[in-house]
Amino acid sequence: MRRGVLLLWSLLAASPLAVGAEDLQSRQNEARQQQQELRQRIQSLQRNIEKAETSRQDAAQALRTTESAISDTDRRLLELEQRSKQVQKHLGELQAQTSEQEKLRDQRQQELAEQLRAMYASGLSPWAALLSGDDPQAIQRELGYLSYVSQAQAEKIQALHATLRNLEQLKANEQLSQRELAQLSEESEKKKEELVAQQAERSQVLARVQTELNQQRGQASRLQNNDERLGRLISGLDVEIARQAELARQAEQRRREAAERQRREAAEAAARQQAADRQAREVAARRAEEIRLAEERRRAEQAREPLQVVQVRPRDGVVAVDAAETPRERIRITESTPPVATPPPPPPVREVVRAAPPEPTPAPSTPIREVPRGGFNGLSKGLPMPVQGTVQGRFGVDRPDGGGKWRGIMIRADQGRAVKSVGAGQVVYANWLNGYGNLLIIDHGNGLLTVYGHNQSLLKQVGDVVGVGEEVARVGATGGQVEPGLYFEIRQNGQPVNPQLWLRG
Repeated sequence: MRRGVLLLWSLLAASPLAVGAEDLQSRQNEARQQQQELRQRIQSLQRNIEKAETSRQDAAQALRTTESAISDTDRRLLELEQRSKQVQKHLGELQAQTSEQEKLRDQRQQELAEQLRAMYASGLSPWAALLSGDDPQAIQRELGYLSYVSQAQAEKIQALHATLRNLEQLKANEQLSQRELAQLSEESEKKKEELVAQQAERSQVLARVQTELNQQRGQASRLQNNDERLGRLISGLDVEIARQAELARQAEQRRREAAERQRREAAEAAARQQAADRQAREVAARRAEEIRLAEERRRAEQAREPLQVVQVRPRDGVVAVDAAETPRERIRITESTPPVATPPPPPPVREVVRAAPPEPTPAPSTPIREVPRGGFNGLSKGLPMPVQGTVQGRFGVDRPDGGGKWRGIMIRADQGRAVKSVGAGQVVYANWLNGYGNLLIIDHGNGLLTVYGHNQSLLKQVGDVVGVGEEVARVGATGGQVEPGLYFEIRQNGQPVNPQLWLRG
């Protein structure tokens, strides 16, 4: 089973425009796109590493499929166990509620029975009250009391029915939970059987290659090849990390430039609109002033020539005088309809460019845990141990099998014990590698990587963001190991450093 390697960078996290639900959706989509792209690139890196291997394959290569299957089965079994615990807890809550409802039912039945016995013992009956021959007022009081008692009985009966209905529902839910628990138990048993069968198959494979492995353990070249293989993998990962950092920087720069360009264009458009509005107002003011001056000239001319018949007609917005009447005729001053001032043209309508509504995007599935803004901050001294055990192979010390010096530490621990991340980071490799078995690599930022080898199970996948102390794998003996244990390295800028200088104790 092959998985690619993801370096999930939150490229939009630092953008000043990253606000609102649409931006969050955009960031999620971009993160998923990067995830797919990087998985393909690192899968290509893994294929190149495998193609570069010599024709002489390690005997441990035969264990790859089986040990990877065991890892997947163990992880699924863990999920089933967790779900089973949840169902058992829910079942316990249902049983507690059922017990409470049964007690409430018994209590209400007892109260109702006592009330009926009391009525019977006292002889209270509407017919007895009517036929008693007592005073009518006393009869009326007894009937009122009987009505009150009957109402109380009805309420108790209704409450009892409600309790019984709740009890039936709780029992139905309890049966559903029991069936689900039975199904989970059955599936868990099947997975356990599969795990046992896979472990048996692994043991058979391991037995077949044990002789060859023993011969190869004495060969320093194999161990050197393993070390070089891991170095090439980490170098490739470092290149990808640097490339993604540069892509993030370039994308951020492009977003900033685009935002600045949009801001300038908006400012220029606003300035042009303001200038157009101002020019329109000035033209309208000039037209109004011309009309006012023409009207004043017309009135002044009328005042100077009172005996002339004047007709004032507007012509193209300018007042004109027509003196066609004979001056000897009886003078009669007639004036046409006063000129109507031509209203100034309306200011140009500002074109509002409306952005097309964003296309609806489907809600993402389970949201991705993103890398913090600015990435991770690396590691600091005083880290917790990745697993509780005994350090047998120490950094810089000669390996007992003649394979050079240790580049990390070998911690002997019980099979299946939890392996925990020593710091916050992101999983960039989770796959099987020759010489290291099920291998997990975590990027902590600032050029720091941690390496966890020979695991029985890998509980995290490529792209997962993990916290300090979070369980990421389980101790095993994969990759050709005989005794269970964890191989742990710290790499700084691609070079191995002494883990014990960084770990506590």
